[in-house]
Amino acid sequence: MRPWSKDRVKKEFDEVLLEVRRVTRVTTGGRKMSFRATILVGNKKGKIGIGVAKGPDVQAAVSKASREAYKTMFIVPITGNQTVPYLTTTKYKACVIKLLPATAGTGLKAGSSVRAVLELAGFENVLSKIMGSNNKLNNAMATIIALSTYKHAEHFNKRLVTKVRHETTDEKAEHLKEVSSAVKEIQAKQQEVAVENKSVEVKVEKKVEKKAAPKKAPAKK
Repeated sequence: MRPWSKDRVKKEFDEVLLEVRRVTRVTTGGRKMSFRATILVGNKKGKIGIGVAKGPDVQAAVSKASREAYKTMFIVPITGNQTVPYLTTTKYKACVIKLLPATAGTGLKAGSSVRAVLELAGFENVLSKIMGSNNKLNNAMATIIALSTYKHAEHFNKRLVTKVRHETTDEKAEHLKEVSSAVKEIQAKQQEVAVENKSVEVKVEKKVEKKAAPKKAPAKK
């Protein structure tokens, strides 16, 4: 057996059979019975996946759901306190799941399939609330969607860098605006002084012309 075969890889992950239900499909020939299996797969270190599949018997449905779970696996961000990064609320069909971060030593305050998902993902301190329906599959899907929507630390680092860049560009723009406004004020003052000087020169010239004009001789009677 090769060291990179599927059997060796699967041993690194824990599998939990969440639910097995018997379903029927009505056809023209009558009712067709089958089984639906829901399986959770995780390594308790930040990787989690869920698989749902149908089969003619329980074994076939479980094997198909297991393969589907490994295909849909993704990485979940876990903080230093083994909790979720921030508060989130997710709705899936009639189920609403709320996940809240908790301090170290709080434990997993969760029930139903939400607890199984959080345990396999690797969380140890999380507060949760289930609202709406108590359907195990829908609650598990809502929890998986909530965990997949979390942003990783790289996302926030990029946002901080872009924010600093925008702040520096904004500061430069404000400085340029201040300089341009100061230059405009100086130019306006210079124009006002020039207009005042011109008006003073015109008044002085008029006065000089009036004084230099010769007096007319009185008319003879």
